Formats: sequence, structure tokens, C-alpha cells
Amino acid sequence: MRWDHHHMSIGGTSLEKEHKIYETTFIVNAALDDAQIDAVIEKVKDVIVKNGGDVRSLEKWGRKRLAYTVDKKNNGFYSFFEFKGPGDLIAKLDRHYQLDEQIIRYLTIQLDKKALKAKEVAAAALLKAQAAAPGVGDVVV
Repeated sequence: MRWDHHHMSIGGTSLEKEHKIYETTFIVNAALDDAQIDAVIEKVKDVIVKNGGDVRSLEKWGRKRLAYTVDKKNNGFYSFFEFKGPGDLIAKLDRHYQLDEQIIRYLTIQLDKKALKAKEVAAAALLKAQAAAPGVGDVVV
């Protein structure tokens, strides 16, 4: 077994390769106030980090009307994480979702190489469009 500064290698195979990229979207009870919703989101982040995950991005999509009533609720606060982590993290995250009564729905998916490439292309196109577009306050002649 060989150790180095960045990751552990065993027999030439890197444990780093076992970390995959995931997206998780979850809906929090919108009846909570903003501070309570933030606390629920922070707990999800803690589960990810404490179990070997690395949060790449967090988006709070906000309160939205649900397509159908869930547990007598018509609205939910949507949140989204993209993270990198080991496979066993997903079961722990699912368990957290099931135990937290304020999370009314959730979905976690693994991103494959094709999806990751599509996201990179879309992000690059957005940056290019932003660079080409005049900024706020620019004089356009």
C-alpha cells in the first residue's frame, strides 16, 4: 500500500476513482420560516460532508407550488446540491431524508460522463454569452 498527499492508492487503483458526482434535489416544508428552512438545508449539507462528500454547488430554488398535494401540502421550498462522494454516502443521505419530517420529497441521481460533459458545454456557452453581452451601465452605440 502506498500513501501520498492527495489520496490513498492500493495496488495501483485509486480510491479517488470511487467518488462519483451526484445531484440531489429535495423539497422542504414551505410552512417553515426562512431560518428553519436554512437549518434543514444545512443539516443535509452536514450529512454529505461528514460522510466523505464534497459539495460542489448549492442552489436554493425557493418556494414553489407543488404539481400535486403531498402530505396535505401544496407548496414546498426546493433545494439542489451537486456533490462528489463515495457510493455509501447515498444510503446515508436517503436515511436522513426519511427521518427528517420537514423534507417532503427528494431525489438523488448519479451524473454520468455524458451528463457532466453536457453541463460543462452549457456552462462554457453561458460564460461566452455573458462575456459577449454588454454589462449593466455600458454605453451601447
